[in-house]
Amino acid sequence: MRRVPLPPLLVPAVLLLVASCGWGGADGGGDGRAPGAPTGVTAAAGSATSVHVMWNAVADGSAIRVYEVYHGRTRAGEVPGSQHMVDVTGLRPSTMYAFTVRARDAHGRLGPPSRAVPARTPAAVAADRSAPTRPGRAAGRAVGGRAVRLSWSASRDDRGVVSYDVLQGGAKIHSVGGGRRATVVTGLRPGTHYVFTVRARDAADNLSPASAPVRVTTPGTDDGRDTAPASFTASSHRSDGAYYIDLSWDPPVVDGVITEYRIQLDGATATSLVWGGDPPRGRAHHSFFAGREAGTQHRVRLGARLPDGTWGGFSAERTVTLGRALTAGSAGLATPRT
Repeated sequence: MRRVPLPPLLVPAVLLLVASCGWGGADGGGDGRAPGAPTGVTAAAGSATSVHVMWNAVADGSAIRVYEVYHGRTRAGEVPGSQHMVDVTGLRPSTMYAFTVRARDAHGRLGPPSRAVPARTPAAVAADRSAPTRPGRAAGRAVGGRAVRLSWSASRDDRGVVSYDVLQGGAKIHSVGGGRRATVVTGLRPGTHYVFTVRARDAADNLSPASAPVRVTTPGTDDGRDTAPASFTASSHRSDGAYYIDLSWDPPVVDGVITEYRIQLDGATATSLVWGGDPPRGRAHHSFFAGREAGTQHRVRLGARLPDGTWGGFSAERTVTLGRALTAGSAGLATPRT
């Protein structure tokens, strides 16, 4: 089987990095380089005076000492490198803010800011001392050894629920908007017993009573199936005398934003795919140069970097033959390798 080397390729909204250059080229280690910019930043109002900010771990997160969070040029707070979220408090009601996150490594080097993410605080409610009702029908199930899906029914409030807090063992670990009824908690350990509760919060920062506890034990083994891209297909096409491999997949369902994938070709990591802007919603597609010789066969699969900075499982592996004639019903899709 002949392997054709792959040069870097730029396509709209996507940046390809050769694997030998590292994941994003920012490892925060002792090589003199500052950490890279955090990706996958999200911001959502928690109340009239607070916003919950989350982001993905910078590659080689063990070398990150702290993350600094800003609104505009104002530093709003910092958290240890092991954490990837924070509640920014003391904000003004009915105000639009733009949040960025920067990583600082153990050597004191401060990386560049993430892209700015906007969030608007809702209007303040005068003399609101009425807390939302307890979220009902709280339930949960493990989705692999490192993730749990939680769900609940809506709380009621005379002025409206702004957000829901998710607590693990009494400590807040996450927050979602008031219109959400479910979330996926990632970064868990296989074979571990967890207890989660959910509380509703209104614009005046009144908190509901905690939901009934949700007890979930993650399975003791993690084969990566639940964090792998699903419905993965691969085909090839010819353009200007060259052949390209076309990939299509459904991103894994996780709590957060996936901005990076690694592509394996013939059993070795060939490239890292990083979305230059917001990743597409729903099914994703990507094409890359594969060579100029018809009949060359390749095996290909891909895996996602999860919002907690770890790598999820690989998709099913597909085999692609460059220049293979399409037949009715095949649609150029490669078949699973057994």
